[in-house]
Amino acid sequence: MKDVKITVMRRVEHHDLIEKYENPIEHACEMEIGKVYVSHDAQKPEGFCNEAWTCMEKFVKELANGGGNFFDGWMKDPYSAMVSCNDGFRPVSFLIETI
Repeated sequence: MKDVKITVMRRVEHHDLIEKYENPIEHACEMEIGKVYVSHDAQKPEGFCNEAWTCMEKFVKELANGGGNFFDGWMKDPYSAMVSCNDGFRPVSFLIETI
């Protein structure tokens, strides 16, 4: 099984939606742009966000098992994927790649 690198690429905050709909939350997201995590044996890396993992787990498992080419050529590198967490207030984009 291959290791998979997960890189935090971008964080977006929708301040208007947060102000209008969200209850105040301390430490809502602590993902740092540029931070790299490595998944060994298709397992969630230590310290990685549970919700973000839920969104990308199937892609990580596929890459770890040698698969790729998601959605018939979506990515320039077929052994990678760009995925985002499902937080509608502050989505984070991750690049996942086979090592």
